[in-house]
Amino acid sequence: MQFETIETPSLLLKALSPQYMKHIFENHSDEEIKMILGHQSEKDFLDEKDKYQDGYFAYDPSFKKFLMTDKESGTTIGRCGFHNWNKGHRRAEIGYTMTNENYKRKGFMTEAAEAIIEYGFNKMNLHRIEALVGPANVPSLRIMEKFNFVKEGILREHHLTADKFENSFMFSKLHHEFVKEKL
Repeated sequence: MQFETIETPSLLLKALSPQYMKHIFENHSDEEIKMILGHQSEKDFLDEKDKYQDGYFAYDPSFKKFLMTDKESGTTIGRCGFHNWNKGHRRAEIGYTMTNENYKRKGFMTEAAEAIIEYGFNKMNLHRIEALVGPANVPSLRIMEKFNFVKEGILREHHLTADKFENSFMFSKLHHEFVKEKL
């Protein structure tokens, strides 16, 4: 199966959709799936397998996620893309994770996020890109700042982490803001 791919100077971003995930889980062994998706732990793999078995649409109305692959080594180092994609309202929530510790703090996520934001507005025809960020997630807050996302407010006790409810900051970027920045 052929992946839709976005190329950046250092990365290949390979598109995942519910259909591609179905293909991967139906045609590869557990070990191959872990390698393809870049899972660094058995828990990450089992969480992904549960989402597949329950049907991805139970978790997201739709999504367009990309595996982040280092061009130099061919290593899958993380994911970046959109979940909670509401096609009718032309909005989606950006999300990203670096799964390989060796690639953190080297600018790869910023490079990927820039390409994904552009893809969302130009290819997915999004009007609004949303982001939910924990107040202690300094790297994600920096990405929001770098790409001029607007902080809209706080969702109180919105996210459960380690048996503790934490707040989330709500950010957004609108298509016309993106276009204005590109001029």
